[in-house]
Amino acid sequence: MRYEILGQLVPAVQFELNSGESIYTQSGGMIWQSEGVKMSTNARGGIGRSIGRLFSGESMFMVNYTAERDGAVVAFGSTVPGSLIPVDITKSEIIAQKGAFLCAEQTVELKATFTKKFSAGLFGGEGFILQHLFGSGMAFLEVDGDVIERTLAPGEVLKVDSGNVVAFETSVKYEVETVKGLGNIFFGGEGLFLTKLTGPGKVLLQTQNFNDFASRIISRVPKG
Repeated sequence: MRYEILGQLVPAVQFELNSGESIYTQSGGMIWQSEGVKMSTNARGGIGRSIGRLFSGESMFMVNYTAERDGAVVAFGSTVPGSLIPVDITKSEIIAQKGAFLCAEQTVELKATFTKKFSAGLFGGEGFILQHLFGSGMAFLEVDGDVIERTLAPGEVLKVDSGNVVAFETSVKYEVETVKGLGNIFFGGEGLFLTKLTGPGKVLLQTQNFNDFASRIISRVPKG
């Protein structure tokens, strides 16, 4: 399998597959394909795991694209302006925010996972249910805006605005803390909570939170 990321504003990832190689994605992720690609849809991992994916921001059913001859091509596109990030799951399992998963090799497993603390899921901006990617092979994540990669040393702390965390290695501790000071809470514009990430491990951040961006657009739409 070979892949190439195309475009900049709303990028796509194109795969060139040999016969028998296969990629899966969420429903509606494919934007073009060549002849010689077989498509099949299933509830990957069973009904329980499929329902979990639904609550974690992905489609209930996954679509498989399998090459029936060498050199077959299929491409998947991002849904908002930003970046596509390849992640080698063989090197490290990751936890990703809801909606971040785009596609992966068949050897990569995807399941919903609960945050360790209810308060983290309720207020942390990532949702109560996150996505756990494990197994082996390549996965591709969608990022709002540009991606920033940080590697945290053991015990090193990084505090992030809610919604700007894309993914982190499972060795990273994930918590939520309250913003201190009533003035900061009411006038700081950052909300009540920050996500606290503690190393060791790699963290992927995004420079834009598309939900916040959409909310600002909606607030400016004339009413009446």
